[in-house]
Amino acid sequence: MFIHDDFLLTTKAARRLYHEFAENEPIYDYHTHLPIDEIASNTSYETIGHLWLGGDHYKWRAMRANGIPESHITGNAPWKDKFTAWAKTIPHTLRNPLYHWTALELKRFFGIDELLNESNAAKIWDQCNEQLATSDFSCRSLLTRSNVRLVCSTDDPTDTLEAHQAVAKIDGFTTKAYPTFRPDAGMKLEDPAAWNTWTDKLSNITGQPCDNLESFLAAIRQRHDFFHDNGGRLSDHGLTAMDTETATDDEAATIFSKARHLDTLSQSDITRFRSYIMLFFGQLDAEKGWTKQLHLGALRNTNTRLFNQLGRDIGCDSPDDVAHAAGLKFYLDTLEQRGHLPKIVLYNLNPKDNYIFASIIGNYQGNENGIAGRLQYGSGWWFLDTLEGMEWQINALSSVGLLSHFVGMLTDSRSYLSPPRHEYFRRILCNLLGKDMDNGLLPDDFELVGNMVKRISYGNAHTYFGMDV
Repeated sequence: MFIHDDFLLTTKAARRLYHEFAENEPIYDYHTHLPIDEIASNTSYETIGHLWLGGDHYKWRAMRANGIPESHITGNAPWKDKFTAWAKTIPHTLRNPLYHWTALELKRFFGIDELLNESNAAKIWDQCNEQLATSDFSCRSLLTRSNVRLVCSTDDPTDTLEAHQAVAKIDGFTTKAYPTFRPDAGMKLEDPAAWNTWTDKLSNITGQPCDNLESFLAAIRQRHDFFHDNGGRLSDHGLTAMDTETATDDEAATIFSKARHLDTLSQSDITRFRSYIMLFFGQLDAEKGWTKQLHLGALRNTNTRLFNQLGRDIGCDSPDDVAHAAGLKFYLDTLEQRGHLPKIVLYNLNPKDNYIFASIIGNYQGNENGIAGRLQYGSGWWFLDTLEGMEWQINALSSVGLLSHFVGMLTDSRSYLSPPRHEYFRRILCNLLGKDMDNGLLPDDFELVGNMVKRISYGNAHTYFGMDV
C-alpha cells in the first residue's frame, strides 16, 4: 500500500501533528480556476478521462515529455485512449508531484490502492467510470465528501456571475462559491485591438460609455461593486513583474484616448498605464477590505507553434528570470503612502525570489486595524507546488516572517478531484515541523505547534479573507 495513514510523515511527532491537528480540518480553497457552472448544475462526469485530463496542463506537460502524441493529449482521440496514454506516462513521473497526486486521488475518491500504469489502465478506467455513474460522484458530492467549505473561482470583471448566484441559492449545500475579480484584460494595451474589444464589452455590461478614462474607471468600479455584492472579497492579477513608474491622471487620460483610437503607443505608455490602473485596483480593494493577490513571474506561451494551434494555458509556460524587488517596493510603497494598501498575498514562480517576496511583506505589516499577517507570502505556486517547493516557501517565510499567521494552501486547480492537494500540503507541513520538534529546533509542545498547524490548515484563511462559510 503506497498511500497509507502515515504517508510522508517520517517521525512520531509529524504523525501526531497531522492526525490530531490537520487531518480533519475543513478545506478553504481561496484560489482556483474551477468552473462554478458545474456546481450550479451539479454536473456528473461520464468518464475519468474527461474529469482528470480535460484542462490539466500539468498532466499535458508530462505526457508530451513522455512522447505521447498531441492527439492523445489535447486532440480528438477518445477519452479512453487519452486515459491509457496518461496511465502509460504515470510510471515515468516518479519524484514529480503528479505521481503522488494521482495516487492520492485514486485512493481518496475511488478507494483504489493500485498504482496506475498501462497494464491496469483498462481495469481502473472501468472501476472509476462505474463509480462516476453514481450520485456520490456528482460535482457537489465531490466537494462535500472532501469537506470543502469554500472555493473561489477566477473571473473576468465582465462575467455575469450567474453560476455563483445559482450556487448561493442551493438549499442544504455546505460549500460556498465566491468570485475573484481578475481584471488583467483591462490594462493590456500591448494588444490594443483586444483591449478595445474588452472595453466595449465592459461598456455594454455597465452602461458606461468608456469613451474617456473617467467613465472607464467608473465602469470598473461598478463591476467591482457587483462582485462585492455577490460575495467576492478577493482580486487577482497575473503579471510578469510590478512596474517602477506610473502615469499622472492627465497622462493616463491621454494614453487611454490614444488606445481607444488605436493610435500608436510607446512601451512607456503601456507600462505607465498598466501601473496607473494597478494602483487604482489597489484603491478599490482597500476601500472594501478585500485581499489582492499578485501572481508574478511567469514566462507564458513560449511554444509559438502550439500557441498558434491550441492557444493559452496548454502547458508551455515557465518561471521567468526577472527582477522583482524594485517594482514590488514601488507598488506597495505607493499604495501605502496613498492610504490604499489592501491586504495582499504575493506569489512568486521562480524560487530565486523566495526571500525577496518573504521579506518584503514584512516592510508593510501592521495598520490601525491591527490585522495580523496583513501581507502574506503565498503558498508555493505552479512549478513550486511541489514537496520541495512548499518546503522552500515554508522555510523562507519562517526565517524572515511569521509562519504562525500563514493562510496556507490553495489548489489553483481546474479539477474537482484536486482537494487531496490540501492533504498533501498538510502532510508536508506536519512532517517539516515534526522533524524540527524531534531535532530540538521546536519545543516538544503539541498545544503550541499543533494549534499553529490547525490554524494554517484552515483557521487563518477563514479569519483573514473574511468570507462567509
